[in-house]
Amino acid sequence: MKRFKRVLTLLSLSAVLSIAGCGSGNSTVTHEGNVSSANNQATDASTTETTKLKVKTSFYPMYEFTRQVAGDLADVENLIPPGIEAHDWEPTPQDMAGISDADVLVYNGAGMEGWVDQVLESIQGTGVFAIEASKGIEIMEGTGHSHDHGEEGDHGHDEHAHDHGEEGDHGHDEHAHDHGEEGDHSHDEHAHDHEDEGHHHDHGGLDPHVWLSPAMAVKQVRNIEAGLAKAAPEHQEAFKANADAYVSKLEALDKKFRDGLKNAKRKDFITQHAAFGYLAREYGLTQVPIAGLSPDQEPSASQMAEVIEFAKEHNVKTIFFETLVSSNVAETIASEIGASTSVLNPIEGLTEEDIADNHDYIAIMRQNLDALAQALNE
Repeated sequence: MKRFKRVLTLLSLSAVLSIAGCGSGNSTVTHEGNVSSANNQATDASTTETTKLKVKTSFYPMYEFTRQVAGDLADVENLIPPGIEAHDWEPTPQDMAGISDADVLVYNGAGMEGWVDQVLESIQGTGVFAIEASKGIEIMEGTGHSHDHGEEGDHGHDEHAHDHGEEGDHGHDEHAHDHGEEGDHSHDEHAHDHEDEGHHHDHGGLDPHVWLSPAMAVKQVRNIEAGLAKAAPEHQEAFKANADAYVSKLEALDKKFRDGLKNAKRKDFITQHAAFGYLAREYGLTQVPIAGLSPDQEPSASQMAEVIEFAKEHNVKTIFFETLVSSNVAETIASEIGASTSVLNPIEGLTEEDIADNHDYIAIMRQNLDALAQALNE
């Protein structure tokens, strides 16, 4: 039924794009990173100074990173409304019209946005510049449900991890995306054949949660900086200055994590879904996920029993759940073993409460650090 609905949606998107693509007065930026002569190619300096990029981002961390880099030189809008879990969201025809009307689309990649390949195909030729924030980052295999961690510090990441190197190689076959230079998303006719991959809620075995390591977040910010500089080269220096300032904050956050977790009494933690692999790898920890890479994936009875057994054997006293999805499973396990529950936020979206409290990526990550430090030292 979901695949049938998706086909109908894509047919609608094609119709919307055929209309939205005609007569667009936006600045036109090609996927090859060459800015064509359009509105933002100003004929005088004053016009250039007042022209803002129109940027769409796929979900909250991409919005926050892009907003920090762009500053007041772009109007940045997030596609997903507050309170919506990113894994559950797919673009409507109205969203697609907004994307096709933008100058830039920023997305995480690594399989996070199950809809993005089809969107990239749909906007081909519209002049929208696509920036993949995880480009060039080593993408890990997703953590399964086996909790045989071997020696301490071994996080189960073997030779199958995906090292993108400089070319952004995502381990796909010869028809995969040819990204060329950093931030360059030139897509050929073979690039998006994912019919049998079940893209909705299925990351294809890859872990896309790169942003949950502050060290990896730095790399994503630099990728966004590079992409925006190609989209609007006249603002390259400003983008770099903004990125430098934000990277300094992320590096300070990274240091807080290293200092706060290096002497923890225990190294393993149980979390609701397998979102914290990059964080665990960066700081010498081991995540034990109840579910898989998607938070709405229900664990089987045997998986529940396995987590409960692990928790009892390792005297785990805190079971982490997260915002935006039900905490029932985490609470069931906590009740079974006499443990407490606490929030470990994957920051896939903000709640209305987060917004009211002016919480952003760095503030929530500090809360995550406090929660982890407390649980690992019980």
